[in-house]
Amino acid sequence: MLMRIAILLILTAQAAAAQPALSGSEFDKYTRGKTLFYGFQGTVYGVERYLPNRRVIWSFLDGRCKEGVWYEQGEQICFIYEDRIDPQCWVFTETGGGLIAQFEGNPDMTELYEAEDIDEEMVCLGPDVGV
Repeated sequence: MLMRIAILLILTAQAAAAQPALSGSEFDKYTRGKTLFYGFQGTVYGVERYLPNRRVIWSFLDGRCKEGVWYEQGEQICFIYEDRIDPQCWVFTETGGGLIAQFEGNPDMTELYEAEDIDEEMVCLGPDVGV
C-alpha cells in the first residue's frame, strides 16, 4: 500500500508542475462534500472533510479533529482552524491523480498529495473527559 502511494506521489508531483493553481470556486467544486486523505513523502499525513460554506474538519489521523474555515487569497487557499488563528495557506493544483497542495506555493516547503482510497475512515473522538 505505501509503495503504491509513493509511486502515485512521484507521478503526481511531476504532473503538478505544469498545472495552474485552482481558484477558490474550482477548489470548492472539487472538494465540497468530500473527505480527502493527504500523503507526504510516501506516508499518509492527514485527512480533511470539506463541508458547505467553506467549512472543514482536519485530523492528523490521531482521532483529534479541528474545525476550521477556508478562504481564497490570491492563488492560495488559506485555512484557519479553531486552535490556530494564523492562516495556513496552500496553492492547490489538480492532476489526473488528484490534488497537490504546496505550502505557501513555495517549492521548498511541504507538499501534500491527495492519496488514493486507503480503506480508512476519518475518526473524530470526543473531547477528553476526566473523572
